[in-house]
Amino acid sequence: MKRTLVLILILAFNYNGMLAQQNEPKGAFLEKWENSKNYLLAMVDSIPADSLDYKPTPRQMSVREQLAHIRMNMLWLGHTYFGDDSTNTHPALAENAGKEDLSKALEQAFTVVHDLVNQTDMTSLSEEVKFFAGPKSRLQILNLLHDHVTHHRGQLVVYLNLMDLTPPRYSGW
Repeated sequence: MKRTLVLILILAFNYNGMLAQQNEPKGAFLEKWENSKNYLLAMVDSIPADSLDYKPTPRQMSVREQLAHIRMNMLWLGHTYFGDDSTNTHPALAENAGKEDLSKALEQAFTVVHDLVNQTDMTSLSEEVKFFAGPKSRLQILNLLHDHVTHHRGQLVVYLNLMDLTPPRYSGW
């Protein structure tokens, strides 16, 4: 009986901790960020290496350019608004970066942003920062980080379908 009570208390404590993480912006973002990373990397895995230069129309980015753009934007926003911009020493990818290099670089960028956001004090999320579209809170920048990845990943879903490839099953949470 005593063991059962202890087990119930442990489970209740862990459940409350998980709920708290999901109910505060930073914890919710980090959980979703991890799933976003896994989904994008699964998408990269499903793209044949000889299709990296595919683009639906001449005015659109290629698959390779989309992936490089996602990476650079994550690093720029992450370092600029959640770290020290001077630490953003990640070089641009080669124009002909291969599938493996793109995948590794994306995984590294997701990890960098995760670590920068994780070390950010929750109270700083309400701070206003200068942004090219006007003053924004760090929380708005956090939302932008996720929205930008989602936007370009959505474009890649369309690319995959146009190449007659099946995108990975969506995992949002």
